[in-house]
Amino acid sequence: MGQQKKDSMEQENLRIGRQIRDLRKSKGVTLTVMAEKIGRSVGYVSQVERGVSSLPIPVLQAISEVLGVQISWFFHADSDVPSDELNHIVRSHVRRSLNFSGTGIREELLSPRLSGHLQMILTTFAPGAGSQESRVRKGEEAGLVQSGTLELGIGDKRFLLQAGDSFSLAGNEPHWTRNPTDSDTVVVWTIAGGY
Repeated sequence: MGQQKKDSMEQENLRIGRQIRDLRKSKGVTLTVMAEKIGRSVGYVSQVERGVSSLPIPVLQAISEVLGVQISWFFHADSDVPSDELNHIVRSHVRRSLNFSGTGIREELLSPRLSGHLQMILTTFAPGAGSQESRVRKGEEAGLVQSGTLELGIGDKRFLLQAGDSFSLAGNEPHWTRNPTDSDTVVVWTIAGGY
């Protein structure tokens, strides 16, 4: 194997390892939990995240399932992004996207990375998508309804938001979101404290 090909493979391992680490941390999954769920050691998972261990496709598939993403999410090539834009700019044609299968919810990462303290997400709710089951996040979040209608529950209150309306949630407030209509709803989120 030529040195250039070896260097390229090492760069790819580093890139995918960084993506795994950032996504794992943003979802609040510990190294121990990840290792248990994929049937590997904590040391191995740590080495994968640092780009020093090889990552066979079946292991990447298992990691993808634990993190709730399609395996293709990791194949977004940072090489498509000019190096001076890498940590600052996200062009619309190279956004990473997450499809939550069976839920009718699609999310696109508007932030250049998941490892920062602030993320921007574009969420598209298909008709009827969402849930009235409350959840609580660790950090604050805010949203702007870009199009459609969003039903938002905060504690025991319920609000109907239209395009142009915005909202803010403290990190300790139980809340839920749902699209109650028969057309798509698009929301731009700003989330502090991890995605």
